[in-house]
Amino acid sequence: MTTTASDPVTPLFEMTGKALSGDPVMLRGLAAVLGAFSIRVLVALAILAVTLWAANRLASLVERSVTRVHRSQPADQTLSRFISGLVKYVVVAIGLVAVLQQLGVQATSVLAVLGAASLAIGLALQGTLGNVAAGVMILLLRPYRLGERVELNGRQGVVQGMDLFNTRLIDYDGLTLYVPNGKVFGDMIVNISRAGRRRVELSFGVDYADDLDLALGLLNELAQADARVLADPAPLARVSALADSSVTVMLRCWTSPDDWAEVRFALIKAVKESFEARGLSFPYPHQVTIERAPSAVAVRG
Repeated sequence: MTTTASDPVTPLFEMTGKALSGDPVMLRGLAAVLGAFSIRVLVALAILAVTLWAANRLASLVERSVTRVHRSQPADQTLSRFISGLVKYVVVAIGLVAVLQQLGVQATSVLAVLGAASLAIGLALQGTLGNVAAGVMILLLRPYRLGERVELNGRQGVVQGMDLFNTRLIDYDGLTLYVPNGKVFGDMIVNISRAGRRRVELSFGVDYADDLDLALGLLNELAQADARVLADPAPLARVSALADSSVTVMLRCWTSPDDWAEVRFALIKAVKESFEARGLSFPYPHQVTIERAPSAVAVRG
């Protein structure tokens, strides 16, 4: 049988069988092959040890570097761990290929098998891998961070957790929502907290006979009296529409995202009480009954 110098395993088995029969030439040949193979094994073990050491060192270095760049953002710990783990596995894979080549295994066939397996796994987990890719992009671009109020896929809440697969929200009903990162990144993301302020817009209807200047002045006073309403931009009160049975007056003011709901509730209550105290009315639909006089024909009959 023809063998190559780079494949010591096949001649090793052949010479072992002949050496067991007591052939001294084969015994010496077996010893030489075992010696050469032992050297290959030692070199392979050394390559493996260096690979593991280098993988751990490079992974730690990458994790520290990413953490140092995004030190103030806890969400970026997920990204740093993902990148460091990816670097570690890539280095280990390269080292294992070198180890197999040192032992005489053809790396091309191993890579072909790994490539086919990776393709099959990728097709089976394409949805999950899509979430991972979207999670990496979210962690890189950082459209939202932990603790911020956001709207994702039409649901609002506070970001409580982020990983490579899901974003965890606590909505205003106290429910925990797990939104897949693929759907988050593929849709519009509304960050409510990022600007640091949020506008409150309220509309009220007053009677056509009421004093509009008085109504607008009261709206401005009530907004300025609330300490949670921001002075800049200043509150704005205007007449916004002429409805069928009322004149619509509008109030716009700004507050922090955390106070938005409470400021809105408080202003609605204060406007109703203040308008009624100053003689302004809120028209509402009335039902009018019209009675017609009996017809002349009915009277003659």
